[in-house]
Amino acid sequence: MKGPSSMSVFRLHSSLLAVCLGAAVLLPAHAQGVQPVPQNVVQLSASGVVEVPQDFLTMTLSTTREAADAAAVQSQLKTAIDAALAEARKSAQPGQMDVRSGAFSLSPRYTKEGRISTWQGTAEIVLEGRDFGRISSAAGRVQGLTVGQVAFSLSREERARVEGQAQAQAIAQFKAKAADIAKSFGFADYGLREVSVMADEGGMPRPRMMPMQAKASYADSAPVPVEAGKSMVTVTVSGGVQLR
Repeated sequence: MKGPSSMSVFRLHSSLLAVCLGAAVLLPAHAQGVQPVPQNVVQLSASGVVEVPQDFLTMTLSTTREAADAAAVQSQLKTAIDAALAEARKSAQPGQMDVRSGAFSLSPRYTKEGRISTWQGTAEIVLEGRDFGRISSAAGRVQGLTVGQVAFSLSREERARVEGQAQAQAIAQFKAKAADIAKSFGFADYGLREVSVMADEGGMPRPRMMPMQAKASYADSAPVPVEAGKSMVTVTVSGGVQLR
């Protein structure tokens, strides 16, 4: 049997040499694409907190009706809510007191034998805005509905203003903390790598449930007494800095 010719051996050696050279060329290129591991990187966070009075009131008034016929309950609720909305809208003013309808529910009540005995429905109207006096006075004039829920919060405008203050505090503290850490480790300065900003309102609206007879305990047409609390807005700045 004849062995491989010298020409075949030459071609094989040439192919192997080309493959080796290609791998040698690709290896440095791949190595150049690997980013060096950053050194002297510190992760830290800082927060700014601002406490302000809540300036937005949401008051929910509701009424309940019960009858043997579901359609009768719906009709009674519609009449009561239409009258309440008409009265409340007399005092409406954009931003100061807005009026809208709220939740509506209708459900059957059963006998011990499992048959439907009556239907019970509940409907709401919502008064909300920044003018507490206007809202409480309007609620006092609405007849046939009781105050079911009162919640205080921050208006969009006030929240944006306070978040700006808290953010400025957080950024200033973050920069001061980064500079202090750099100095403590013997570095002259630092560079910002990545950063995130998170805002949180600690005093989110916490509805205060009112007894169903709440408005009845006051004189008819008298304003419903309300008193706001405070909200704490916190902005946290987190990120990494490289000491240098």
